[in-house]
Amino acid sequence: MKRIPLSVTLLLTAALLLQPLSAALDPQEEAILAAPEPPAVPTGFTDEKQLMLAAAGGLLTLLDLDAEIPVPDSVEMIPDVEYGRVGDRPLLLDVYLPKNLDKPAPGLMFIHGGGWKNGGKKDYKYYCVRFAARGYVVVSISYRLIGEAVFPACVQDAKCAVRWMRANADKYKIDPDRIAAIGGSAGGHLSMMLGYSAGVPELEGNGGHAEFSSAVNAVVDLYGPVDITLPEHRGNPTVLGFFGGKTYDEIPDQYKLASPWFHLDPKDPPTLILHGTIDTIVPVSQSDILNAKLKELGVPVTYDRLDGYPHTMDIAKEVNLRCQWFMLRFLEEHFKTKAGK
Repeated sequence: MKRIPLSVTLLLTAALLLQPLSAALDPQEEAILAAPEPPAVPTGFTDEKQLMLAAAGGLLTLLDLDAEIPVPDSVEMIPDVEYGRVGDRPLLLDVYLPKNLDKPAPGLMFIHGGGWKNGGKKDYKYYCVRFAARGYVVVSISYRLIGEAVFPACVQDAKCAVRWMRANADKYKIDPDRIAAIGGSAGGHLSMMLGYSAGVPELEGNGGHAEFSSAVNAVVDLYGPVDITLPEHRGNPTVLGFFGGKTYDEIPDQYKLASPWFHLDPKDPPTLILHGTIDTIVPVSQSDILNAKLKELGVPVTYDRLDGYPHTMDIAKEVNLRCQWFMLRFLEEHFKTKAGK
């Protein structure tokens, strides 16, 4: 999760509204998440400025992700674990391990966003500590950003991290048959690539653990790009940067290889899609076509299309709770278990 772009005036206002973060799970929030229906959110907005004004008026609570996020007593955080290596370059992840696990638990991999050029593995710590406290074995990965290496490096790194999870399943009590990829924006794209491009040799890379599968068993996509070959996306500076400045006309096969859309088939894993309708970074139409295609293919899919919310909508606590509700139900349904059970 990254900050919603704000004007200077609204940023000064928002700075006074940020929610302090606790080390423990909030019993009131857990009760909301245990309810049979998803938590409601305030009526949607026409644009991000209106959303920020609503926050200033107390209708929404913004999460302060720049603050230190405490780790609950029930969770052990193991930072900077090497999951692979490219030449002399180590690839690192953080592990959030529930204490006193007595048998293997589902593994969740969180993948940060940032347009493939920014961000880091601590960006999803807010989610990581909460899901680990509920009994999941959680990792949050770093990967090579485009300032260091362009596509397919980040996809290869993410696949290497999945292989690492399976290679270390016994050590960390990860069930190798219940691994989910979860990410937002660019991280959502990488989560979909993990889910839909299993077995594509040029995307595997050579970071390590080649004897293990890089396939995941479930995908959670928060507002990620699905088809970057469409004409309206080809000139996007972020997309161009992903390919080192190469245009679609120069390397159309690479654009297709990098688009989750072109890897979809009926054997793909269950998918949860979370997206707001006023997203100006990744249009909600990207999730619309994904939802329709997965249904056509017979792949289990859940789609929460949140009216009047923008990119990185889960920076708002109320939306974040709703996203967590859908994630928990989705994981429990498709992993056939409660967390850690």
